[in-house]
Amino acid sequence: MKKLRTKQAVICFIGVAVCKLGFAGCYPFIPAYFAAAYLERGGRLLLGIGMFLGMAFMLPLTLMTKYVMTLLVTIVIIKLAEWVNKGCYTWIAAFGAGCSATLLSVFGEMLNVRDGMRTEMAVLEGVFIFAATMVLSRIIHSFLEFTFMNQPIPEIKSNEEEKLLTYAKSFQSLSDIFGRMNVEHTSFSAEEMGRMQNEITGKMCVSCDQCALCWEKDDSPMYGYLSSLLQSIREAGKTNRDIEKKMEEYCPYMQEMTAEALRIFEKASLNMAWYNRLVENREVIAEQLDAMAYIMEDCAKKQKNITEECRSNLQDIAYRARERGIKVIDEQLWEKENGRWQLVMKVMVKDGCVTTRELTKAVAGALNRRMIPEKDTKTLIGKGVNLYTYEEEPRFQAIYGVARMVKDGAAVSGDNFSFLEPESGKMVMCLSDGMGSGSLACKESEMVIELVEKFLEAGFDVETAARMMNSAMVMKGQEDLFSTVDISELDLYDGTCRFYKIGAAATFIRRNGIVECLISTSLPVGVSYKLDMEKSEKDLYNGDFLVMVSDGVLEYLHVPNPEETMQEIIESIETNNATILAKRILERVLLFTGGKAADDMTVLATAIWEK
Repeated sequence: MKKLRTKQAVICFIGVAVCKLGFAGCYPFIPAYFAAAYLERGGRLLLGIGMFLGMAFMLPLTLMTKYVMTLLVTIVIIKLAEWVNKGCYTWIAAFGAGCSATLLSVFGEMLNVRDGMRTEMAVLEGVFIFAATMVLSRIIHSFLEFTFMNQPIPEIKSNEEEKLLTYAKSFQSLSDIFGRMNVEHTSFSAEEMGRMQNEITGKMCVSCDQCALCWEKDDSPMYGYLSSLLQSIREAGKTNRDIEKKMEEYCPYMQEMTAEALRIFEKASLNMAWYNRLVENREVIAEQLDAMAYIMEDCAKKQKNITEECRSNLQDIAYRARERGIKVIDEQLWEKENGRWQLVMKVMVKDGCVTTRELTKAVAGALNRRMIPEKDTKTLIGKGVNLYTYEEEPRFQAIYGVARMVKDGAAVSGDNFSFLEPESGKMVMCLSDGMGSGSLACKESEMVIELVEKFLEAGFDVETAARMMNSAMVMKGQEDLFSTVDISELDLYDGTCRFYKIGAAATFIRRNGIVECLISTSLPVGVSYKLDMEKSEKDLYNGDFLVMVSDGVLEYLHVPNPEETMQEIIESIETNNATILAKRILERVLLFTGGKAADDMTVLATAIWEK
């Protein structure tokens, strides 16, 4: 604050010195400098007193009267503009100062302050005042505002980035360790078969009187018979009768040995199942550790601060904002990895309120880019310090429509959907079809949608969010309750759309009346810890439509090729309204089903338009 007051005092002293600058009998720098400095709201009284004293000591009475009147008219014009719009544009102040000086010179006789100036000279003085005010306003504003700034918005410190990267590497290492441990067993090895054989003989044969006859003779066939017995149990789940008959000739306890072999093999099979379950859990944990490592690496990615490189642009923003009655306290300009800019700024209004739209105009005009405030931004700027974040405006906008029908006899639909924007310029459309219908299917698909939404809002990308969601559904462990997942991620900046399908029905893209079909053959979520996800990517353009449907829409068309029939249905509907398109698709499908809904039906239609 002391530095600011010092600078205001400097502005005042310069104003006093300006009163001495004159040529050809006129002093145009006085009204020009005063108008430019007066637009800065601080130190106005000190500026007025200083320049009045300067004119009193340095100018003759007639000229002093003229320029005092000019300054008074300029003050009135600026005050009126600020009263109407909370701010005064520089050109208004410059025009007022120039016109008032010209008129006072031309009609000097009426005011008894004629200074002998010709009309042509008075007009030239007014033009000079206008131009000088425009130039001096920029210079004075930069001197006051951009050589004195508050503390900048803090960046992530380098040591914090290093810590995050270290944590990410640690989680990745743990994931690799779990990955190396994950060796699933589908059959028993020779070593395990040998251990089972030793366990059987150790329990049944050690206390038998004929043990020496069966196992100590080199030509005893018991080794081969017992091995064949275990092999038959492994392959068929029961003993081979022919082997049992051969063993009965040598072993009087054949029935007991067979029963023990089945028991031991059943125990070994149960242990293998538990081991494989442990392997699956390790795989799930490994995927979750991978996801944690990814999000930490993403958080550690440092955006490039281009504040100093674009200092002139930021000065222009503050200048334009000041004209609208908004004071910029601090600004930081960032460049993201994708090359798009993000502006973070602190602003305030001295009196009353100013709409955010005015600040947006100042930002967009100064940066020469289409900038918009982030969603949920306040619409009015008040007296307190307000933090605003601006992003580049996307090239496209997406408008969606929904049509759905509940299965006949069911109370709720087993289909659930979501449209969300996890970050600026991204739109994600998600459709989940719970197996079956009714409340159980609804709860299952609703849980899938909620998990995907939460992971996306937490900062995970779509693929990682889908894998995390699948891990959660697998660990949930409820049998016979699975859900399909159909996700479309649209980049509104370049029109790229990525499709992620997990057991989902086909997706359709309509462009210029021609429909393209994307078919999936993957399994639903929750079936296996190894997610079966099909990915594809397409470029969408102005006027394209994206149609996503649940399984119930295609399965009950009762035609050999339901995807082809759906393509024909979409091609036959002429509309540019997403909601109407979704409703008409469902109406056409009901013509094939006789007006009955044998399953839950949901149609999502999204229209892509250039702004």
